[in-house]
Amino acid sequence: MGTPDFAVASLKVLLEQGMNVVCVVTQPDKPQGRKKVLTPSPVKTAALEHNLPVLQPQRMRSPEAVAELASYEPDLIITAAYGQILPKAVLDLPRLGCVNIHGSLLPKYRGGAPIQRCIINGETVTGITLMYMAEGLDTGDMISRLEVPITDDDTSGTLFAKMSEAGAHILTTELPRLVAGKIDAEPQNDDEATYAPNLSRDDEKIDWSRNSRDIYNQIRGLVPFAGGFTLWNGDVFKVWKTVQPQPDASLPAGAADAAPGTVVELGKNGIVVRTGDGVLMLTEVQPAGKKALNAADFARGNALAVGTVFQ
Repeated sequence: MGTPDFAVASLKVLLEQGMNVVCVVTQPDKPQGRKKVLTPSPVKTAALEHNLPVLQPQRMRSPEAVAELASYEPDLIITAAYGQILPKAVLDLPRLGCVNIHGSLLPKYRGGAPIQRCIINGETVTGITLMYMAEGLDTGDMISRLEVPITDDDTSGTLFAKMSEAGAHILTTELPRLVAGKIDAEPQNDDEATYAPNLSRDDEKIDWSRNSRDIYNQIRGLVPFAGGFTLWNGDVFKVWKTVQPQPDASLPAGAADAAPGTVVELGKNGIVVRTGDGVLMLTEVQPAGKKALNAADFARGNALAVGTVFQ
């Protein structure tokens, strides 16, 4: 059971290991692009390439969906970023249980956006937890964990790719024990739990009064899915890439007295904006109604001047 690219590697591992994948469950096709073309999930695409039956219930909690899944008589259910909470009726179906490939080192970052939140929060290490599923939100007993380092240049996109491979690796390692039912799982310490709720529009809005490093982490944690945004002339102005701030960098002339959000320099490499503790250079931006482009090119061709204030 899975939906995005993150889950594809784990599906492939099951097939490579000779597991009898009786069906694949994924989210319904969704409209994408300006023309709203119905598009299958990456997991569905991968499943169909291997001629596997695919179920796409709108609500996995519905009695009809549970009954259809039960008809396949699964011994083991493995989920990876499926996108729906499984009801107890599904958790109780397989004789070997339901296990989840979760994108954090539990009990930290329970919830739907652990990979993005780790980068946004400036973490330097995250990882994969293979866990039994329970009725709570990512509260089940842990089977195994695998650390994954986060570099300063990682975005959510690059980290998702690393974590997908780590999830496939941990599944490869633990499959023999899972199939044999010989697992000695470790309960989570709820006192150490933190949460990573799904991202909202508020998470994408840039607060220029924060320090440069926090804004830098925010932007890379939102790439490539949403990007951060500010307002320019009342319109949404997206920021897709910035240069990692240097703690000892000197401020451009006049920057010390500028309010956060003020453009203090238009350099050959980008747009330099005042922040709460210094400056941050924007190198890839996207004005409303336009495509993303190099920030320096945008500054040269538009009415953006030193002293402009992003809201």
